Amino acid sequence: MKNSKSALLACAAAIGISCGAPGAHADALTTPSMAGPLAANPNPFSVDLPNWFGDAGGKIYIGGDVSGLAYVQSNATHATHGDDDSGIDLSNGQVFIQKTDGWLQFFVDAGAYSFPTVGVPYTNMSSTVTGTFGYVPEAYLKIQGEGALSSFSLEGGKLPTLIGDEYGFTYQNMNIERGLLWNNEPIVSRGAQLNFASGPITISFSLNDGTYTNRYNVLSGLASYAFNGGADTVSFTASGNLGRGNFSFLNSGSVYDLIYTHTSGPWTISPYIQFNSTPKVFLGRGSTVWGGAVLASYAFNDNWKLAARGEYESESGTRGVFNSPDLLGYGPGSSAWSITVTPTYQWKWFYARADVSYVGISNFTPDLGFGKAAPFDGPTGDASSQVRGMFEIGALF
Repeated sequence: MKNSKSALLACAAAIGISCGAPGAHADALTTPSMAGPLAANPNPFSVDLPNWFGDAGGKIYIGGDVSGLAYVQSNATHATHGDDDSGIDLSNGQVFIQKTDGWLQFFVDAGAYSFPTVGVPYTNMSSTVTGTFGYVPEAYLKIQGEGALSSFSLEGGKLPTLIGDEYGFTYQNMNIERGLLWNNEPIVSRGAQLNFASGPITISFSLNDGTYTNRYNVLSGLASYAFNGGADTVSFTASGNLGRGNFSFLNSGSVYDLIYTHTSGPWTISPYIQFNSTPKVFLGRGSTVWGGAVLASYAFNDNWKLAARGEYESESGTRGVFNSPDLLGYGPGSSAWSITVTPTYQWKWFYARADVSYVGISNFTPDLGFGKAAPFDGPTGDASSQVRGMFEIGALF
C-alpha cells in the first residue's frame, strides 16, 4: 500500500489531484453490498478529484477483494471444468473503483470470480468469467438527485440484481456458497434502474435483460420498509418478462421474494420465501417452484462469527413426452433441501472461513442426480445427496 500511495502521489503532483491516505473514509462503503459476517474495509484508499470537475468532483475510492478457496465433495458430477472430488481455485480477484458523492457517481467492479453454489457442479474461475459476465461483471453510472429530488437516483449499466436475499460474490454473503434459491435468480443484468429512498422506505424499479440475455424485456422491482429503529426490515422483490420470443426459460417467467431481516445485538436472522414460474416451452407445460430459506449469523466478538442457512424448494413440473421446464436442474417435479454452516474469522483486512454443506434431492430424473452416470462417462448420476466442505482465505482491502 505504501508503494502504491507513493506512486499515486507522484502522479497526482503533475495533474492537480490530491490522494487521500487510507483512513479518509470513516465508515465502510455501502457498495458492494455485504450481508456479513465479513466486513468491508472501513478505510479504503481514496483519490481527490481536482476542483476543475466542478459539482461532479469529489473522491474516488479504490478497494477490492482477493481470495482463494479449496474444496472436497462427495458424488462429484464432473460436469464442468473444476467439478472434481477436490480442488483449489481463485474465488475472487477483484478491484472496486467508485465515486459516492456529488450528482454524478459510478461503480466499477473489475477482475475474476467464481460462483460456488450448493447443489450445483463447481465451475472454476476461468470458465465462470468467460461463461458469464466477463472481467468487468458490474459497472454503472449513477445520477443522484439534489435538493427537492435528493430522494431519487438513476443508474444505468451492468447492475446487480434486485432479486433475492443473497448477493453475487462470495465475500458479500453469510456463507461461501450461495444457496438453492439463489440459483433460480438473476445475478447481473444490463439495463437502467430508478431508485427512491426516504426514511424507512426504499423503492427501486429496473428495466433490464434479466438473466443477461441482451433482450431488454424484463421489469424488476424492490420495495422495503425498515422499522423498530432499523432493526427490522420487510422487503418484497419481483421480476417478470414483458415480452415473448425469449428462448431463455429462466428469463421468460417471473420470480417473487418476500424477505424479513432482523438484527439484534450479535444476531442477524433473515427468513424468506420465493416463488418462481415459467410458461410452457413449445408443446410442454409450464413449471412453478416454491422455496423457503432461513439465513442467520451470530457474532461471538469482532473477529469470530458463525453463519448458517437452511433451505427447501419444490418444483411442480411434470415429466413426459414433452417435459416441463426444469428450474431446479434435477428434473421436472423434483425437490431439494440443504443446510450450510460457516464459521468465519476476520482480522482487519484478512479473513478465513469454512463451509460445510449438505444437499438432498428427491423425485429427480434418472441421471440428473449427483455423482457420475455409470456405466457411461456421462456428466451426472443417480446419487440423491452431496456433502461439500469448502475453505476460503482472503483479504478485503
